[in-house]
Amino acid sequence: MDLSLCLPGAVRIDTHISTVWLAGDYAYKLKKPVKLPFLDFSTLALRRHFLAEELRLNRRTAPELYLDLLPVTGSASAPKLGGTGEPIEWVLRMRRFPAGQLLSELAASGQLEACHIDALAAHVAEFHRHLPALAPAEAPAKEVVAWTCESLDEAESHPGRPPEVDRARVLRLRERLLTLLAAQAGWRAYRLQGGFLRECHGDLHLGNLVLWRDGVVAFDAIEFEPALRCIDLVNDVAFAFMDLLACGRPELAWRLVNGYVERSGDFDGLTGLRAFAAYRALVRAKVALLSGQPAGFLRYWPLAEALAADPSLPRLLLVMGLSGAGKSTLAAMLAEQSGAIRLRSDVERKRLHGLAATDRPAPGQDLYGAEATRATYARLLELADGLLAAGHSVVVDATLLHQSERAALRQLAQRRQVPCLLVECRADPALTERRLLERAAAGSDASDAGIEVLRRQREAVEAVPADWAAGHRVLFNDGSLEQLRTAAAALLADWTP
Repeated sequence: MDLSLCLPGAVRIDTHISTVWLAGDYAYKLKKPVKLPFLDFSTLALRRHFLAEELRLNRRTAPELYLDLLPVTGSASAPKLGGTGEPIEWVLRMRRFPAGQLLSELAASGQLEACHIDALAAHVAEFHRHLPALAPAEAPAKEVVAWTCESLDEAESHPGRPPEVDRARVLRLRERLLTLLAAQAGWRAYRLQGGFLRECHGDLHLGNLVLWRDGVVAFDAIEFEPALRCIDLVNDVAFAFMDLLACGRPELAWRLVNGYVERSGDFDGLTGLRAFAAYRALVRAKVALLSGQPAGFLRYWPLAEALAADPSLPRLLLVMGLSGAGKSTLAAMLAEQSGAIRLRSDVERKRLHGLAATDRPAPGQDLYGAEATRATYARLLELADGLLAAGHSVVVDATLLHQSERAALRQLAQRRQVPCLLVECRADPALTERRLLERAAAGSDASDAGIEVLRRQREAVEAVPADWAAGHRVLFNDGSLEQLRTAAAALLADWTP
């Protein structure tokens, strides 16, 4: 079917399963009449069905891009879009977006920035929040272990596998990744029972994420195989996380994960992050191999190996300081640079009271009394314990005014036998007050602290005891963000537990 006959000047783009025509402000997608082991578009009814599924699934994340289905009428030699006769084909009409706006393109050109990742984290968390949970009976029979085995089998048997990855390396990855997945079988069953298996996007790599208007939107969700999109929520996020690692941007990968869990609260899901990301890297390596792209295979295969390997010993960093000192900014930098999960007391305090991060407490709602503060620190301890047990390093971001609060966290580190460092963030008093006033005016931060709160903190803060000296660093945050970033990197480099 040649739609250029009714779309003069259209640019044609072909893949092995579809054809897209670009004409004016729109793109028109037609599915080819093919039947492959993993999909069946062989009849007109099937092609219409899967185009309708593509429209349904993608309007969840990109309603302004995915518009409608149009019949093609007339004849193959004189096709007409949207006619009244009997359809001879169906097309999906989409709105075009400007070239160069894919996150994969921005990453390749060095233009991918933290603000893009923040927008992505917000987009995916909000998308996931509205998805209904799948009942256990609705779970696909084929899950991540079976897909992993299939990809490993294809990589092992493919005659074009680069010689750098010999059969021994394939077998080592098979053993490590399947062992990791087997160890998490009970956890995945728990997640299924808990409602964390949902009809997700399924293909959240950077090439399916685009800057659009004031944010980032996902498009091109998997429509042809429900088992590939009916997955754990963190399996969905793991694809973009892995792709950022593959692009050489680990700090953005960890920024994405932290932004996502801070919004969703799904810290338990991070138990499976490493295994899911290894699986995603394996799939990308296999696809590159089958597509005759050995360089792509060699880009993703070592990443799958690294993610499936035993993780290094996790660490616990405690970032303390008065409001306005910049401890949250420092904590975020430390988490991104060290590959850790940040636990922010301001956010978790509000989550305990049913509030979003930037919600303000109602009059009379006590979020900052002694009991609420005890509950907040108990929650931070609980979350840190679970994350350390799952092999993740943790950065706790809290004022930690009292020695008892610091000691409880250090005791956790001792119990888990992981290194612990207390980082005290300080800044000029006048600067901290100015920051608080500016933050209150912006109204976009989780903290509710103002000048009066700061003054009470100055009176209440307890000095760090001398016997903590070996595990205590003071960092002054009076300069620029770049200076702080450099100081954070130096601190991590100097810390040799």
